[in-house]
Amino acid sequence: LHVAKGSVIADVTYGKGVFWKNVASNDYSVFGSDISLKKGLRVPGFIKLSDKVDCRSLPYDDASFNCVVLDPPYMEGLYRASKGNLAGDGTHAAFRHHYSSGETTHEGPKWHDAVVDVYMKAGRESYRCLKDNGILIVKCQDEVSANKQRLTHVEIITGYESLGFYTKDLFVVVRLNKPGVSRLIKQEHARKMHSYFLVFQK
Repeated sequence: LHVAKGSVIADVTYGKGVFWKNVASNDYSVFGSDISLKKGLRVPGFIKLSDKVDCRSLPYDDASFNCVVLDPPYMEGLYRASKGNLAGDGTHAAFRHHYSSGETTHEGPKWHDAVVDVYMKAGRESYRCLKDNGILIVKCQDEVSANKQRLTHVEIITGYESLGFYTKDLFVVVRLNKPGVSRLIKQEHARKMHSYFLVFQK
């Protein structure tokens, strides 16, 4: 809808490559990267992968892409200084494997502010690497952190518009499976059954 066929795209948080599962191989040229690529990836031929690339410090020239795709770890539980405190422990290890490098975080802000910090730094780099009128596609999800509702998609929209982006579109993605239920005795907020694809234009 927003990215013309033939565009050159940087997916700077490639993960397991799920974003490209249903994309035709001749539609785009994609440069995928991640801070720690998953092992055993099956990579389509139209994607060139680079490992150990931080979305907050990209190795690309200014104005070199038509589109950037950004989907960093979106929960504060994935930004912890101790591996034992990282979200997705034990039976939920697949969650950690899918959404993060599984590495601890030792610098920058804590809790939900760590999430927003990554999005903002990656947003600045994306702006630099995008051509004029280029598109930034961002995946995010709201969360409750320290028993406080944090509307991540609003924080990102406000922050990115201050960088010069125009918020062009918003998609709500509804999950089909049941949400994880915490061990809290009393529920204070609605469970999150949805996430967002935000579309920004430079």
